[in-house]
Amino acid sequence: MNGPLRTMRRAARVEADVHVAVAIVGGGACGLTAALMLHDAGVDCVVLERDALPSGSTALSSGFIPAPGTRAQRAHGVTGDSAARFAADIQAKARGRAAPALVDAYATAIGPALDALQQRHGLEWLLLDGFLYPGHSVRRMHALPQKTGRALMAALHAAAGAAGIPIVTQAVVDTLVLDSAQRVLGIDYLRPDGRRETLGCAALLLACNGFGGNAQMVRTLLPEMAEARFCGHVGNDGSAIAWGRSLGARLRDLGGYQGHGSWVTPHGALMSWAVMMAGAVQVNGAGQRFHDETQGYSEAALHVLAQPQGIAWNLFDAPLLALARSFPDFCEAEAAGALRRCPSVAALADCIGCKPSVLQRTLDTVRAASAAPDGRVFARGLDAPYFAVKVTGALFHTQGGLDTAPDMRVLRRDGTPLANLLAAGGAAGGVSGDAASGYLSGNGLLSAVAGGYIAARTATTIVQSRKAPTS
Repeated sequence: MNGPLRTMRRAARVEADVHVAVAIVGGGACGLTAALMLHDAGVDCVVLERDALPSGSTALSSGFIPAPGTRAQRAHGVTGDSAARFAADIQAKARGRAAPALVDAYATAIGPALDALQQRHGLEWLLLDGFLYPGHSVRRMHALPQKTGRALMAALHAAAGAAGIPIVTQAVVDTLVLDSAQRVLGIDYLRPDGRRETLGCAALLLACNGFGGNAQMVRTLLPEMAEARFCGHVGNDGSAIAWGRSLGARLRDLGGYQGHGSWVTPHGALMSWAVMMAGAVQVNGAGQRFHDETQGYSEAALHVLAQPQGIAWNLFDAPLLALARSFPDFCEAEAAGALRRCPSVAALADCIGCKPSVLQRTLDTVRAASAAPDGRVFARGLDAPYFAVKVTGALFHTQGGLDTAPDMRVLRRDGTPLANLLAAGGAAGGVSGDAASGYLSGNGLLSAVAGGYIAARTATTIVQSRKAPTS
């Protein structure tokens, strides 16, 4: 499996003009959350970002983060949620195959992380109301008012700027510098003009990426998605895995990923699965439903891709259109011409290219009060006028990577932790197990934000222990 050229070099000491307590590779939600928490703890850090402007997978996401016990949850009158309940939901979706210690760590940390970002850095969370995302037993999905990943990245970037956190952009980190005991001493990175620079550090956090943008890795590790459209960030090139192999680190859950069964085509936009959860349906080119949409949007990608030409249609009506229009991504897709309005079943069948009689039977089944053949129960049927959006299945980001302890330190193959190398977010194995069906809505940003929060706490301890006087 080819990956980017990511190496390590051995040295007794690092020769660098600049030394920092903590170096962070990657300026997405994980890296910036960690940087903000380090700033709050009085620990200096530098974020190194390969792009001219930090964006990553976060900017391409919906920006929704699940968390229990937050100020926003309480403000919306949601009670009875807890880290334990959230952890149970994560494991139920992953069929018990998610790493238990990490599940507990993330479920415990994410609420305090969101509250800290709100109270100390001005990120005002709202709670998405009116529906439950697949697998969640209570309303706990948080977003900024704009409801986009772009807005989340902009808010984190602005907060880092206000805190005076150095972010070195257009810095491609390609080499880790370690001593003979595998303690990280620093990193080498490449600048746009070809100059190479070295940064010394007391601790290093890999908050860089997964491998969804590396076609060869995907073909080898995720063959079921080899032909799927990749809708994540191109920087997801498998850097963390390449370093992990060089270090003899343990890898975990490489078969896990987040797919999505509602990528608007050919316009290239995400249609929120909230519309499915509220009563919309997916049909194939023959006008037939082919899966239970409430099971999850990640595994839905495989169901959609299995249909002729890998195409499906999202069908809904006027009340559901109003819900869809509350999400900016849908509004952009509608403005681009993705929405089809059909006054009758015959017109809808003509739009899809199927037989009206087949489509009518499908809609009659949806209207029935009893469970549909696949087990889904509909509270109401769809009424004319009907609306349709053409979609395909897509790969968004991978969920496997470096194995870590619950404190985010990277583990060797024998399970012992490296002293001062941490990984979180896309660089690390997440909490979705090793299959698409294990992905609980929001798991990607859960691991990014909670992982960054935990990593900052661990890095602070590492830095402070190095400063502590010896007797």
